[in-house]
Amino acid sequence: MGKYTLTVFSKNGEALLDESFEAENEKVAKEYGEKRLQELNYTESTHRCTNSSGKLVLFHR
Repeated sequence: MGKYTLTVFSKNGEALLDESFEAENEKVAKEYGEKRLQELNYTESTHRCTNSSGKLVLFHR
């Protein structure tokens, strides 16, 4: 299991969400991140999901 962080930003750069979670692999982490963004209606906001070493798994500007 790897550790991942999902972060969402407002247009002025304020962090709206900073949530850590564990996932089996990058594919599962990306799917979880996309699902979580839909649940919170943040799909159009700037967001990223990174693994514990900082690699981008999901990004939208």
